[in-house]
Amino acid sequence: MQEIKNNINHLVFKLIKIKYIYKIVLFLGLFFSFYSCSTQKNTNTKKEKPVVIKNDRLSYEVIIFDLGFNRYLNSVAKPVGFYSQSYLENKNRLYVQVWNYRVSNPNLYDPNIYENTIDYRSNINYGYDVNYKLFNYFEFAQQKYRMTLR
Repeated sequence: MQEIKNNINHLVFKLIKIKYIYKIVLFLGLFFSFYSCSTQKNTNTKKEKPVVIKNDRLSYEVIIFDLGFNRYLNSVAKPVGFYSQSYLENKNRLYVQVWNYRVSNPNLYDPNIYENTIDYRSNINYGYDVNYKLFNYFEFAQQKYRMTLR
């Protein structure tokens, strides 16, 4: 009789032990399932390339690495030719003046946004492409950083 009790106790102990091991394995399985889903990277997204603003004739080049600008330029911005070059030049003069003021006052404005001054001279004809892309960068930055360049 004692031997039967010992066998039953031993069996119960094994069942309890198996029950806890089962719960631990189940918990770890669920944990790693959620972890692997949350850290999975989307491999379908294309790596965004920088936008180059340049005028070879003037040896002028600006490279914009701001994420989302390429997409903005291709999907949100008005098409090339929508604005006249004089309109773009006038807007860029205003935007550059405000931008450069903010670069020179890092205590008042976020230096992570306004990092570099822009050397834009009103007496130089940069061409339509440069003015178009620069104008659209300012429009993009105003949306992205929720600011107004006026």
